[in-house]
Amino acid sequence: MTSRETGKREAQKPATRSAAADVAVTLPEAMTGRASPAKAAVGDKPVFAYIASLPQPQRGIAETVDALAAKTLPNLRRSVKWGMSYYGVGDGWCFSCGGFAGHVKLMFVNGAALEPVPPVTPVGMGKSTRGVELDSLDGIDERQIAAWMKQVASVPGVGGKKR
Repeated sequence: MTSRETGKREAQKPATRSAAADVAVTLPEAMTGRASPAKAAVGDKPVFAYIASLPQPQRGIAETVDALAAKTLPNLRRSVKWGMSYYGVGDGWCFSCGGFAGHVKLMFVNGAALEPVPPVTPVGMGKSTRGVELDSLDGIDERQIAAWMKQVASVPGVGGKKR
């Protein structure tokens, strides 16, 4: 799985160059290391709108993660919170997926308890949150990510009742 192994803060650059068009593109706020302006909302529609707002390749990566979550977890719930898409089963939220400059962060609540433990420890997301930073579609290890999704969905998520 291609992932950046460090939890470094994202670049604060306001623009980047698109490889496909080779033109300057202004990134949404979420892509610069700050929270996205996407408003908090529960449901599929706001998450699909958030994902659609991302530039490529982040959009393709987020779409792939979303489709994998839907295939892997029955009764999946979606929401936009803190400028990222959140996913849960039952009453709690289990993981989040957000676009940033050069990668997509996939972060698992209670990720420190997963086997194997995902390599990235994010800043400001809780002591036990762990995840991966996905640079490209080729870097997605669907088997490993699905295994983490199943593991994290089997324990109470953030805001949920203990099971």
